[in-house]
Amino acid sequence: MSERIILTDSIDQTATIFGSFDVNIGIIERAYGVSIVNRDTEKTAGDAIIISGADTEAVNRAAAAIDYLKKMSMLNDTLTEQNVEYVIGMLADGKEDELREFDDNCICITTKGRPIKAKTVGQRKYVEAIKKNTIVLGVGPAGTGKTFLAVAMAVTALRNKEVSRIILTRPAVEAGEKLGYLPGDLQSKIDPYLRPLYDSLYEMLGAENYAHHIERGTIEIAPLAYMRGRTLDDSFIILDEAQNTTPEQMMMFLTRLGYNSKAVVTGDLTQTDLPAGKKSGLVEATKVLRNIDDIAIHSFTDRDVVRHRLVQKIILAYEKFHRERQGAGHGERKAYHISKK
Repeated sequence: MSERIILTDSIDQTATIFGSFDVNIGIIERAYGVSIVNRDTEKTAGDAIIISGADTEAVNRAAAAIDYLKKMSMLNDTLTEQNVEYVIGMLADGKEDELREFDDNCICITTKGRPIKAKTVGQRKYVEAIKKNTIVLGVGPAGTGKTFLAVAMAVTALRNKEVSRIILTRPAVEAGEKLGYLPGDLQSKIDPYLRPLYDSLYEMLGAENYAHHIERGTIEIAPLAYMRGRTLDDSFIILDEAQNTTPEQMMMFLTRLGYNSKAVVTGDLTQTDLPAGKKSGLVEATKVLRNIDDIAIHSFTDRDVVRHRLVQKIILAYEKFHRERQGAGHGERKAYHISKK
């Protein structure tokens, strides 16, 4: 009979690892054919989890799974069955190195157990800027993690009780489609514009926890127009797709900031959906706020794209196309003026 002991930091941490009605531990026991119990220990202020079984290798792998779950519990207030199955699957695939990524650079973990952390130098600087400044403007192309990392930072701040609520907002600007033609009431028409924010929160919190926070009012998702006239204290506020704000809307949003609050503004200046002739509030803000203390402006590049490798090539191709078109247009206008003379 082989045995391994893992010490936890507290009884609460042990309870988190075991899960509701010991469901998490039950999954590990069935996966490795071991027996797992916990008991108080006088050696530390915490608990001890004891894994025993006839197969030494199985006991060691079960101990490794619990050790990773222990690290996860330091980043999450709950551990789900998905977390446990994710860890078991990663160990089965020989991906222990990826599981070891639960370190100080990990912002939080998803409901499936995946660590969320900066994957590029640009992303790391962005995360550091959010930590150090009250307002951060994250500007860059699609796929650079602007919104996803901001939501991860917001969720972490909420879990650490650094803020009491998260507020996510977007301007409801039509991207080639008309709101009036969408079915349903106003909320139904607006929901598609907020869907990316829902998706990020679902991945961080899970549907059940997300619904709980919405019901309690600790998470609020609303169109930018709903922010007018409010003062947002003790909040982590994210304005997404800010390239579609007007200068007036941007100023209105930034002046909503209250005590003990943090704001992150994200946008892609190449994907503005404002009507022709309308100036982007994000463009103006990057110029007006550039030299103000406690406000950081972070610019992403195509090197920070973390989606499919083709996304980076698509972005570069479009940038090249627009540069060439602008150059050709300038040449045509110049030729036209010469001929007029």
